[in-house]
Amino acid sequence: MKIKICGLTREVDIEYVNEYNPDYIGFIFYKLSRRLITKEKAKVLKTSLSRSIKAVGVFVNEDINVIRDIWEADIIDLIQLHGDETEEYIIRLKEITKAPIIKAIRVRDKEQIKISSKTCADFLLFDSYNKNMYGGTGEKFNWEIIDEINKPFFLAGGIGLEDIKQAKALGAYAIDVSSSVETDGVKDRDKIKDIINGVRKY
Repeated sequence: MKIKICGLTREVDIEYVNEYNPDYIGFIFYKLSRRLITKEKAKVLKTSLSRSIKAVGVFVNEDINVIRDIWEADIIDLIQLHGDETEEYIIRLKEITKAPIIKAIRVRDKEQIKISSKTCADFLLFDSYNKNMYGGTGEKFNWEIIDEINKPFFLAGGIGLEDIKQAKALGAYAIDVSSSVETDGVKDRDKIKDIINGVRKY
């Protein structure tokens, strides 16, 4: 199972992940996120990121041309859509970027998971539902409603060390963590180390 550390904003965050080598990191380009990063800052951080770690750009209902510009600037390696993007939007984005795409689903019920599996995105990401937020809730949803999925999927939402074994048993491709590796709102080196070491055991 792989791991993504999301919401990096500081040079020291890059130092932490370079030391412990997760599979993915996330830069959040959503204007309402407290972990928002600018294109310029992300570009600086990407130059220091280990080549073995893939950078994911997280967007919410963003203009396709904005995403294309960030992709073409070689700031991100994958695109994560965390809003209400349609299949037509995803198809168009794939045409103009050729980037691997992760489609996030804010899970409400089992039927929603079943329908989401038909997306043309390359990966799914299941997160907890909150009508007022597009992610970053730090809350876990009921994983028991996850049925057989025909695409590789990430699990997100308040995941800690105690959840790794269950995530693996469910067949998750990766876990996505952010708030659970923070202390006082910023990334914590020791928590990053612990969660990555925990995943590597499986």
